[in-house]
Formats: sequence, structure tokens, C-alpha cells
Amino acid sequence: MKRFLLSILFILGGLFIVDRLGGMAMHWVNQHTHDVSGPKIKYLINDVHEDILLMGTSRCDVHYVPSIIQDTLGMSVYNGGIDATKNIFAHYLILNHILKCYHPKLICLEVMNNDFEVMDDSFSSITYFAPYFGQNEQADSVFRLADLYYKYQISHLYRYNAKAVSNIAGLLINRNTSDDNGYFPNPEPLHCPDHLEHLNTPDQIDSLKLQYIQRFIDLCHSKQIPLVFTISPMYKEIGDDYYDVIKAIAERNGVPVLDYHTKGLFIEHPEYFRDDLHLWDKSARIYSSIFAADLKRLIDEGLIH
Repeated sequence: MKRFLLSILFILGGLFIVDRLGGMAMHWVNQHTHDVSGPKIKYLINDVHEDILLMGTSRCDVHYVPSIIQDTLGMSVYNGGIDATKNIFAHYLILNHILKCYHPKLICLEVMNNDFEVMDDSFSSITYFAPYFGQNEQADSVFRLADLYYKYQISHLYRYNAKAVSNIAGLLINRNTSDDNGYFPNPEPLHCPDHLEHLNTPDQIDSLKLQYIQRFIDLCHSKQIPLVFTISPMYKEIGDDYYDVIKAIAERNGVPVLDYHTKGLFIEHPEYFRDDLHLWDKSARIYSSIFAADLKRLIDEGLIH
């Protein structure tokens, strides 16, 4: 019995050592990778300093060209959109990390139906930020919500599980091709979308997501950071009430909304889209000019505060 207990302790001790050493190795990999999202997340948490910060998922990542926007506004701009981060839980988590040491003059958050609609596995994308677990308690509270907190406390190596393959591949191949303050240009598609889908207004609203949209707003306001919600073009037709739940929260909190999807911007130009959700580089530049002009108007009219 004694030998059995000693064997168990030896195995547990070995697993602990392997986990900690593996965690240290993957931390080095995570900090030196050149994959798509790793360097951007690292920059947002440690080094971002631009006046205007754009946030969101892939639709932010590929739709907003900082150089065009800053030429119009005369302010520095960083595109902090992170591909596949899905919804408000990830945006709120990274915002807490960002605001720990940096307060931008303006934040623009790209929102979409993922931010208020009931969907499966809403927490999957927050695992991208697990390498920074333990650095910010408010950010870590989202891991508690997703029942990941104690798993990350126990295992340091497990924190790198979500992006391990991508991070390691990024040591060999530089996939971080952005040279315009975080903007990731989509190449011209071989075929543009050929079917215009009509989306019904979501009838299943996730109340927890709405709470975190409010928390995102409250966090910005607590730091006296102006906030704008943006909804960029999509090759999907919708009714005028599609984003009403988002717009209602924005109105209650004095947050301007620049909605280009409901008005059908580019809907007559399928050649502007790489797929039904994303523009490609040429049309993203056209859109960025429109967006920049509208944002400047809001600023000039004192509607952003």
C-alpha cells in the first residue's frame, strides 16, 4: 500500500513538472510566434498606444484600414480585430487587459448578431487569451463564467491548448502579414457571392451577452473613453429591426451606432465581397473612407463623448 501511494505521488509529481516545464516552453513559443493572432494579442496587451482602437472579430480585422482612417481624422489608429473571437465575451476579456495600462481616446467596437443571439459554444474563443490568465482578475472572471478558471489554475500547459499548433507553426512560417497597424487585407476572391440570403431577425436573445455588452460600455465610461458601435457591410439582406436590441442598449447609454449593414451598403455590389460576411481589400478601403468620414462627422458635431 505504501509503495502504491509513493508511486501515485511520483506520477503526480512528474506530471506537475512536465506541466510547468511545458507551460514555460509554450509561453516562449506564444511570445515569439508569427501566426495570425498571437502577435496582435501580445501587442494589444503590452504595447498598444494609438489614439483610436478598433475592436471586434474577423469583420473588424479585414474591414478597417487604419492608414485611411487616420488620414481623415488626423489621429493614430490601430485595428485590434482578432479573427474568430466570435462575440462580446472575448471583446470584454481583452478590453480589461488593454485598459490595465492604456486608455485610448476612442474605441470603436464592431458588433454583429453573435453579440446578442443565442448560439452554441459562446465561450470557445476566449481560450485564445488563456496564455494571459492570471494577469488581470476582471479578465479572468470570464474564464470563471466559462468554467475554465480552475482548469487554468491547475495546468499551465493547458492554457496554450487552443492555439498550440498555430503558435508552433508560426515559428516556422510568418503568417502575420499586416503592415498597416493591425489591418489584415483579404485577397481578391476567385468568385464573389452569387446568392443574397435574407436573415430573419433573431428571436432568441442571450441575456448574458447583453449584460456583457453593458459591462463593456460601463468599463469604457468608467475610464472616460468614448465608445462607438459599428456594423460594417454584409452580403445578407435584413429587416430594419435586426439590430434593435443592440441599438436600444446603445441609445440608453449614449453610444452612437454607425450601421452600414441595415442600410444595405454595397448590397448591389457582390463583387465587393470575399464571402457573405467579409469584404476584400479593395472594397475594405472604399468602406474605410466612408466610415472615416462618418466618424469625423460624429466627432465634429460633438456626438462622441
